[in-house]
Amino acid sequence: MGKLSYGLRITRLADADPDRIAIVCDGEQLTRGELERRANRMAHAFVARGVRPGRRVTIGLPNGFAFAIASLATWKCGAVPNPISPRLPAAERAGILELADPALVVGIDDLEHRYPALPSEFEPAEELDDSPLPDVVSPYERAITSGGSTGRPKLILLRVPAEHDPDTPATILTPKGCVLVPGPLYHAAPFGSLTQGLLTGEKVVLLRRFDASLCLELVERHRVEQILFVPTMMHRIWRLPEAERARRDVSSLRMVLTGSAPCPPWLMQRFIEWLGPDVMNEVYGGSERIGGTFISGHEWLQHPGSVGRPMGATKIRILDPETGENLPCGEIGEIYMLPAGGQGSTYRYVGADSRTNEEGWESVGDMGHLDEDGYLYLADRRSDMILSGGRNIYPAQVEAALEAHPAVASSAVIGLPDDDMGQTVHAIVQTTHVVGDDELRDFLAQHIVHYAIPRSFERVDLPLRDDAGKLRRWELRAARIAKA
Repeated sequence: MGKLSYGLRITRLADADPDRIAIVCDGEQLTRGELERRANRMAHAFVARGVRPGRRVTIGLPNGFAFAIASLATWKCGAVPNPISPRLPAAERAGILELADPALVVGIDDLEHRYPALPSEFEPAEELDDSPLPDVVSPYERAITSGGSTGRPKLILLRVPAEHDPDTPATILTPKGCVLVPGPLYHAAPFGSLTQGLLTGEKVVLLRRFDASLCLELVERHRVEQILFVPTMMHRIWRLPEAERARRDVSSLRMVLTGSAPCPPWLMQRFIEWLGPDVMNEVYGGSERIGGTFISGHEWLQHPGSVGRPMGATKIRILDPETGENLPCGEIGEIYMLPAGGQGSTYRYVGADSRTNEEGWESVGDMGHLDEDGYLYLADRRSDMILSGGRNIYPAQVEAALEAHPAVASSAVIGLPDDDMGQTVHAIVQTTHVVGDDELRDFLAQHIVHYAIPRSFERVDLPLRDDAGKLRRWELRAARIAKA
């Protein structure tokens, strides 16, 4: 069949089976035919407001039908979707819009800037043309927003046009029956799961917000076959009463992936025991697509804690972050990758420069090490690393140990300034019941080195990570330094 634009692919699927269910959300459903007609009307409305091929459309909508329709309409115009969180602070949103320079903003009701906009409740008039626009290919699949660990926004433009080849699977998570999308669509992984689900023509079950109990209920009800979880979701599922997990039929699952953040080994072990090593897998790779790794449940049991070996033609090296020299197996350094097409072949930044060494290898700032078999193990983000008394401490490892305690629902570990040590380790924890600092320290002493145990603890009532498993350590640190 060859490659088709995303817009044409959706049209062809609707023509082939207009009554087949495309998306389910909150108990409601859209058929392929309904999705096609609504996306076409929205595309005509976008064109009437100045959207042209190659321009960006910023989409600030929550998970739901409207988000999917706006994204499809953007592709049908030949434009590039730029999804953002609908709950961004105005100042941060303004910085992103300055970079994106969108032809249209959809879903931001309190917009105070110069860009043409449509409110979140906008619906094109029923009499508006619902036939497809002339076929056109968007030059970039998407423009994902990233603030990294610094808080300075940037756009990641994938150097791949919005084209789909029905005969070539695009990702590991290519649904064959039903895919559940549990995360916020303004993040790369959930956005990709939705996109591939729609393009492969299978049913997509979409959660408005992640809920552990509802997630298992939907797996059972819709016989879901594939899901991509972030570790935060897995942690919330595992904290459900064991009887609640046990009563749900999850036997339909054939591919469960975790990624987007390091998964604590104890949590991966539990999910492999629960779902089986044929089902549970882990993947690692940045939104820039400079490379990635994959590990099956069976491999993980042989290399516990690893995120796998490189996929495809990806090459990986571990370099000393100060000297740039290659580090031996087992030694933690900065992860550099080289995609098959060479430097700059997979993405470009708007608002930032890529981190590239003299040989063209690129890094997104993650730290880790390789074992003798070439399996990669993550440590943390370079910018999140705590240097205390001359020792490197990786917050993600401390958080993984903390969250293994039955009383800890979520945690964030940061470094605070200290005249003597340079930085001291401070832990912010959300707990399910009262637990003392000494009990937490005693627990951690069984799992991590003594110098990584937090000197101070702070309690909070709300989850520290969002539904995508993201944590803004820089923001938490800045707030505590300002308060001090």
